[in-house]
Amino acid sequence: MGTSQAGGGEAAAPQPGAGALDLNQLRTFLAVYRSGSFTAAARILGLSQPTVTAQIRSLERQLDRELFERLPRGAAPAPFADELASRIIEPLDALAEVAGHGGDGTAEPVHLAGPAEFLSHCVLPGLAPLVERGVRLRITTGLTDDLLDELRTGRHDLVVATTRPRGRALTWVPLADEEFVLVAAATWAERVGGAERLGELGPAALRGVPLVAYAEDVPIVRRYWRHVFGKRLVCEPAVTMPDLRAVKAAVAGGAGFSVLPRYLCLDELASGALVLLNDPEDPPINTGYLVQRPGSSDNPHVAVVRDHLLASSRDC
Repeated sequence: MGTSQAGGGEAAAPQPGAGALDLNQLRTFLAVYRSGSFTAAARILGLSQPTVTAQIRSLERQLDRELFERLPRGAAPAPFADELASRIIEPLDALAEVAGHGGDGTAEPVHLAGPAEFLSHCVLPGLAPLVERGVRLRITTGLTDDLLDELRTGRHDLVVATTRPRGRALTWVPLADEEFVLVAAATWAERVGGAERLGELGPAALRGVPLVAYAEDVPIVRRYWRHVFGKRLVCEPAVTMPDLRAVKAAVAGGAGFSVLPRYLCLDELASGALVLLNDPEDPPINTGYLVQRPGSSDNPHVAVVRDHLLASSRDC
C-alpha cells in the first residue's frame, strides 16, 4: 500500500536501511495506534501529551507520511499507519516480552475491569495459575458504559462488558452467556405455590411478594418479564441494591423475589436456600463480551490474560 508523493508516483513503505527509525518513537506510534488517542497513549507510556505529539510529528517528518488524522476525540490512523503497524508490531511485542517494561524482566500489571459479580465468580478464581506465572492484575469493577469509556482513554487493558460495544474504536469477542432465573426463598415459594402455580397464573401468582432488584428501573427483571411472560412488569421494587450478590443475600434471607444470573445462585439452589419459581424452556440469556482497544497491547501479559479468559469462560 502506498501514497502519492509531491513529485508524483507511488512510494513503497520504508525498507530496512532506508534510515534509522527511533525505537522510542515507534513505541509511541504503536501506543497511539492501539489506543486511538494521543491522550490515552501518553497515559499508557507515562509521558506528557506534548511529548507524544512531538514524537509522532518527528516520526511523520522522517517518514514523509501522515500517520494519524487528528479528530475532535482521538486520532484515526491514516492508511500508511496500518502498513507501518503491521511491520513493527511483532518485533516490538517480542522485544517487550523479552525485556519487560520496567527493565527488570517484569511486565506491567494487566488492568482488567468488568461487573463485580462476574469477575468474582467466573474470572478471578481461574486466574490463579497466571498469577503464579508472574502475571500482575489490577481489577476494577463498575457499570459497562463507564468502564468502556475508561477503556477508550487507556485506563484499562481489557473490559468484560454486558453489552456489545458500538463503533470501531473498540474490538470485542463474545466471552460467555449468562442465563437468568426467577428465584425466591423456600418460604415465599411455598406461599405462592411454586413453579406449578406460576405456570397456571403467570406473574399474577407473585402479587403481594416484594421485589428485590439491582436498580430502581429493574432492567434484569423487566427483560425477564418481556421474554418469558410477554408482559410488561408493573410492580416497583421494595428493595434495591447495586450489587447482585447483595440482592441474592436479601432474597435468600426472605426479602422477596428477584431475577439473578444462574451462575450466581448455583450453591443456593443446590442447598435449597433459593428455589426456582419458574423453569422456562427458553430462559433469557445475556451475552458478555471481552473488549479491548484495536491492536494488541504493548504489555505481553494482556494477551496471556485475554487468551486464558477466552479459553476458560465457557466453564463458568
